[in-house]
Amino acid sequence: MRFAIFILGLSCLTSYGQADLVAIHGKVWTEDAQHPEAEAIAVSGHHIVAVGTDVEVMKLAGPHTRTLDLKGRRVVPGFNDAHVHFFWGGQGLASVQLTDAHSSNAFADRIAAFARTVPPGEWIVDGNWDEQKWSPVKLPSHQLIDAVTPNNPVWVQRSDGHMTLANSLAMKLAGITKNTPDVAGGFIGRDSDGNPTGIFKDAAKDLVERVIPPPSDAQVDAALLAAQKYALDNGITSVQDMGFTGSHSADLQARIVRGYQRLIAEGKWKVRVSARFPLDEGARLRNLGIMTNFGDDTLVIGSLKAFADGSLGSATAWFVQPFDDQPGNSGLPSEQLSHPEEFFAKLQVADRAGNHIATHAIGDLANKTVLDLYARLEQEDGPADRRLRIEHAQHLRPEDIARFGQLHVIASVQPYHCIDDGRWAETRIGHKRASTTYAFRSLLDSGAVLALGTDWFVAPMNPMITIYAATTRRTLDGKHPGGWFPEQKLSVAQSVHAYTVGSAYAESQDDIKGSLTPGKLADFDVLSEDIFHMDPVAIENVKIVATVLGGEIVRQ
Repeated sequence: MRFAIFILGLSCLTSYGQADLVAIHGKVWTEDAQHPEAEAIAVSGHHIVAVGTDVEVMKLAGPHTRTLDLKGRRVVPGFNDAHVHFFWGGQGLASVQLTDAHSSNAFADRIAAFARTVPPGEWIVDGNWDEQKWSPVKLPSHQLIDAVTPNNPVWVQRSDGHMTLANSLAMKLAGITKNTPDVAGGFIGRDSDGNPTGIFKDAAKDLVERVIPPPSDAQVDAALLAAQKYALDNGITSVQDMGFTGSHSADLQARIVRGYQRLIAEGKWKVRVSARFPLDEGARLRNLGIMTNFGDDTLVIGSLKAFADGSLGSATAWFVQPFDDQPGNSGLPSEQLSHPEEFFAKLQVADRAGNHIATHAIGDLANKTVLDLYARLEQEDGPADRRLRIEHAQHLRPEDIARFGQLHVIASVQPYHCIDDGRWAETRIGHKRASTTYAFRSLLDSGAVLALGTDWFVAPMNPMITIYAATTRRTLDGKHPGGWFPEQKLSVAQSVHAYTVGSAYAESQDDIKGSLTPGKLADFDVLSEDIFHMDPVAIENVKIVATVLGGEIVRQ
């Protein structure tokens, strides 16, 4: 096969008149429709200067050029995770691990063991438990862990981040009693006598989170570095950090951004970050004149994140009809969306100021409502390149799927959630509603841009598992070997495109990354196998052999 070479102006080469790096003998997936495949890449500085055949690219090599022998392996653009909680995930790596606790006893035992390793008074947080893995399925209560944590306040979250369990000490420090009222957009679990069980959902989490001490600078840096290592180990070269929720969200996100800046100044930071602030903090950015993508190739800010509802697992996702297993509950709108006109006013002010908006929406009514508000922005303010996003776009009414394409709304989706929730989602919403859950293919066919991510810490930040989930839809319990609603599968090529070009478009940086073309940043991954020519079922076992970020081999 003959590969056409396409070269950026030679003025971009080093002062020696040669490339800094050539990667040769590969199978390069460029994401360029005119030149989809190549053998080699030439890099000067942080950017690609040529892509083509080995012979042609080697003409740009000289005595000072480094050579990366790809050994016939598949090369793809660096993966761009469109939805992560980077500090949160990094912090969780050092905390109690509850994800694979398969019973309430194992849950309590792990918390007890971890409590023995920390000093009295220190908060035990994160955890990422999932009661759906327990038999019987039952929410935990503070009584389960009080005896083993008498000296440590506990605040461990469910895997979706929308529900948290507090022990008695944590509730005492927060002043939570039987008389504590419920809050808009949230829920306090109570027993038959009205006493708090320790379960707090969505906006109600603020009641406890406000008394948790903020992390120190050292703790922020350690968490971010742990997260960066995990990302690079998995071939993630860019992340879109969706930040925090809760009463400390604005302060924490500011601390995290300062942490990124410290680590960049110290030369310790590699991964490219687009960090979003909460919608309610938009005024702070606007007062400083900050619009979307204020920053450089490594760190940008200026975009905002809003919430429309909670999650399916916590039964706080907002639906048109009640849940099948909770007939009196249809979920609830977020605290922000509880006041729709105020919510729209904030969206409009942010939009007019040039702050791009992403809104978390899980339930079908939440998604419909957000689409309505986005349509209203266009109607009142006219066409613009807004890059409006819905994060998760999880449960959709059939009539709303086409609106994503019509309104140019980006669907920022996380395929791992599909194979995870598919174990139990039909118990909650039934087969009919589940048929348009994680409707990846239908959204793509509607003309929508898909951006792939993981929602890490909620799911593994592993692109091979993400692509496996998108292309097979095989649920984690093994009960759908042909795929859960297989008509919604993506192809491998569609998945990679959404994970690179789609994610770059979603963060308004498709002009500098997403494809392996001259002028773009030299971010790419070398894979152990060719995922485009193998059974997708085996993709979850493919490894990242090497990662190049800005022309630097950061992992090999």
